[in-house]
Parts: sequence; structure tokens; C-alpha cells
Amino acid sequence: MDLSTSVIGSFADWDVKCLLFFVIVFILVADYVKNRRPASFPPGPWALPIVGNMFSVDHKRTHESFTQLSHIYGDVYSLRMGQEWMVVLNRLEIIKEALVNQGESTADRPSRPMRKEFVHGRGLISSNGNMWKQQRRFALSTLKYFGFGKKSLEPVILEEFLHCAKNIAKGKPFAPHLIINKVVSNIICTLVFGHRFEYNDEKFGELIQGFELSLQIDVSIWTKLYNSFPLLMRHLPGPHQTTKTLWNNVKDFVKAEIKEHKTSLDPADPRDYIDCYLNEIQKGRQDNSTFEEENLIVCVMDLFVAGSETTSTTLRWAFLYMAKYPEVQEKVQSELDRVIGQSRQPTMEDCAKLPYTNAVIHEIQRIGNIVPLSLIHYTNRDVQLGGYTIPKGVAIVPNLTSVLLDKNEWETPFTFNPGHFLSKEGKFERRAAFIPFSVGKRLCLGETLARMEIFLFFTSFMQHFTFSMPAGVKPVMDSCFGVTLAPLPYDICATAR
Repeated sequence: MDLSTSVIGSFADWDVKCLLFFVIVFILVADYVKNRRPASFPPGPWALPIVGNMFSVDHKRTHESFTQLSHIYGDVYSLRMGQEWMVVLNRLEIIKEALVNQGESTADRPSRPMRKEFVHGRGLISSNGNMWKQQRRFALSTLKYFGFGKKSLEPVILEEFLHCAKNIAKGKPFAPHLIINKVVSNIICTLVFGHRFEYNDEKFGELIQGFELSLQIDVSIWTKLYNSFPLLMRHLPGPHQTTKTLWNNVKDFVKAEIKEHKTSLDPADPRDYIDCYLNEIQKGRQDNSTFEEENLIVCVMDLFVAGSETTSTTLRWAFLYMAKYPEVQEKVQSELDRVIGQSRQPTMEDCAKLPYTNAVIHEIQRIGNIVPLSLIHYTNRDVQLGGYTIPKGVAIVPNLTSVLLDKNEWETPFTFNPGHFLSKEGKFERRAAFIPFSVGKRLCLGETLARMEIFLFFTSFMQHFTFSMPAGVKPVMDSCFGVTLAPLPYDICATAR
């Protein structure tokens, strides 16, 4: 009896082992067949089964990893993240060929499980097709009506600077991070909500901090795992669960604003973007209209990202570079004193008269590399690029780092050098390789506003303050990788001039 039981048990163990071996082999073979590189597909590093190249990339310095891989596999190469193939584009010519010359074929955004769970293909950033065209066209025309990119918005920006200047501890170390984010966000708040928020408003502060954290998590390994294995990751703990809480808080904040707007809406006299959108919902009852309240919520959230995050990050880099290079700061201030003086505020008309200051601003944006990998595109048809065929339905990553830090485009790519944007005669020169807002049909919606804000805020700060590090502290130029590349938190001193 014991012998027969032992034999049966050994056969059972053997059957389980065989079954397990068969399942593993089946999964590996199925994964290989399903995910092997198609013919004429761009080359790239060997990918592990199931997870692909997910763990062979440094997700804390992804832009650097992607640029290093281009030195091995060329300007157009492929990576596999979980169950998805993506193609990374490097250098100016390739990125312009894909996003400008073949822009119609690469203008879509991928539908990722994480993003889809929050926005369901709505808004200005994640939408495609007719919805994207309608929403982008409406946003641009509406915001322009309220001063977007126009001279009428200058007083709003300059007034916000005065609010900020009152809240800066003169000569004492302070952390510029949160206050600068609030300063910049208040401009888009004025356009979207019709009013600004006080800096001590707790809900407003939580909203700003939540945006930044969610943008860091959005490009982390956790989000990549979620997008590859949503059924599993949906039930596991991790930062990806934090994102849900953050976005729900933002949604609640926006919903409260919309509710208040509804109670005081005058269709004949819209005060801001939300009022105009609510009017559009009432008018747009035709079949092809994409205007509805859930879309409004997502559009408002997208406008916050497009209209505040890149600008606030740029200004934080600006303070750090001015403290690191005091001779550059002195030269900027000297030019401002000569052209504007201390008796009036800067205006956009001054820009052409301030070539060195303008060059410094552009160099901060270049070396700061604010959005290092742009936002992911998606092919809506087969694309021929760099001698390879990229099929329909493949994610495309424009590696802007490879352009802004390209040794073939810039004399000293890794050194802060305003001379990159100056002629021999000292006149400002814009360079073709300066594409911090990307290029093509998905060019950053907030570029016009960002350029105005950066110029007016930077010149106002330089006109009134001299920035330096606290005694005994050296500037740390390391960054924190996210959708935006932000400096690590730091303290700085702003001494009144």
C-alpha cells in the first residue's frame, strides 16, 4: 500500500512538473511569437520575455538611457515595454520628419490603461481624431479671447509677480518650489476659473503639489507595469494607487469650480474658459459635438499641465543658474537697467531690445531640458522613417534631449552658455534645434503663454532681486525625472536690489 501510494505520488509530482514546464514553455513561445520584432522594424536591445526592456532602462534617468541607446542602435530604434513596442526618435532631422513632414500619421496619442482609467480618451492631451481637433480649436480660440498670448494678459502676469514679491523673504533662504508653482498656476487659473487663488489657500496648494507628484509617477516603472499588466497591478499596492487619489482630488476641485460657475453663469457675458465651455455644451447638441461636462473637467486639468508645469520648472532652473553664474546674472541686470530701468515694469515689447537676457532665457530652457521626452505619439497608419517601417498602432517617443544636447547642433551642449543664442555682433539668434515645446501638430498648447510668462517673470525677478545660494551652500544641478525634468528641491536667497 505504501509502495503504491509512493508510486502514485511520484507520478503526480512528475505530472505537475511536466504541466508547469509545459505552461512556462508555452508562455515563452507565445510571448516570442506575439512580440517579436516585425520585418523592417527599427533595431534595438534584446528584450526579456514578458517584461521586455522594462528593467534594462534607468527610469530615474530615462532620457539619458534613451540617448545612450541611440549611440548604439542609431537615431531610430525600438524598445519593448511589457507587451508594447515603442520607437524612440533621436536628433532634429528625424523628429521633424516624423512629427512635421509625416505629422498626420503620428498625431495620435496612445490609449494607455492608467491614463484611460482617469480620462477615457477625453481632454486636450489624450484625445484623438475629431474630439482632439474640436477641443484644441475651441481652447485656443477661447483662451485667445481672454488674452492668451496678447498684450492684454501682460498686466495679469505682472500683477501676479507683485503678489509673489511681497511673499518672498528678502535676503533670507527660502524654498522657491511651491510659491513659484502657485505664481504660474494663478495665470492659467485667471483664464480658466476667472480668478486667482491666495498663496495660503490650502486646497490650491494641495492641487499644485498633487499635479507635480502625479507627473513624476506617470513616467515611473510603476505606471509602465500598470500599463502592461493592468488586471494585476490594479489590485497591488504602490505609487500607481497614489495617482488615483491625486487625480480624484483634482477632479473634485474642478467640479466644485464648475458647480459655482453654473450658479452664476450669464451666457451673454462669459467670464472665462469654463463659462464659454458651459455655453458650448448648451449650443452643441448636434451629433458630432464632443462638448460635455466630463470632457470639460479633463480639459481644465490638461490646461493646468500645459499652462503651468513647464513654466514653473523653467523659472526654478533660472534661479539656480543665476546663483551658479553670478557674472551672467550681473550682465542680465545691467542690460535691464540700461533698457528698462527701475521706474517701470518690463513688457513684451522690451524683448527685442534685450538680446542678452533673451539668450539667457533660451539657454536656461535648452540646458534645463524641461520636457526631455516630450509626450508620446502614436502612429495611425504605417510610417516609413529612417529606412524602417513603423506599423500602425506603435508608440513613438520624441527624445528632445537628443536635440537640445546634441554636440552637432551646439558648440558646448553640456555647458551653460548664452552665447549659443547670440551672433558675433551680440544680436539674439534663435536656433532651429531649439525645440523645448516639441514640433508638429501636437506642439505644446501652452507655448505662447509659457514664452510670455517666462520672459515677464524672469525679467521682473532680475529687475528687483539678486539670487544667491545660502552661505556655505553650492548649487546642486541634479534633476528629478518626471514628465518634466525639475531641479531637486533647494533653498535660495533673493536680495532686493
